[in-house]
Amino acid sequence: RLAGTWDEGWGIRLTDRLGLSGLLERYPEQLSGGQQQRVAIARALAVRPRLLLADEPTGNLDEAASAAVMELMLDLVRESGTALFLVTHSAAIAQLLDRRLHLHHGMAK
Repeated sequence: RLAGTWDEGWGIRLTDRLGLSGLLERYPEQLSGGQQQRVAIARALAVRPRLLLADEPTGNLDEAASAAVMELMLDLVRESGTALFLVTHSAAIAQLLDRRLHLHHGMAK
């Protein structure tokens, strides 16, 4: 709302798709790591930015939670028309992306 671009319908759709609808009254410390990560994704996509920068967005999650969160994030990025620039050390996550640039000793490969 502070950005002046609040779309309530999109906000409701985000919280529904991310499984957060029943958690909106909880504080961050009352949420699991995966739920906190999904809240961060919802906040980042709420204003439908043109570009989303994500540094290890699932780095603190186990493999199963990481895969689920990434699948949701990629679906929502596509739906919102947002470009995603993601940094990861995970080959599994990198394989989910359309384009990849590998860095080795600071040089693109």
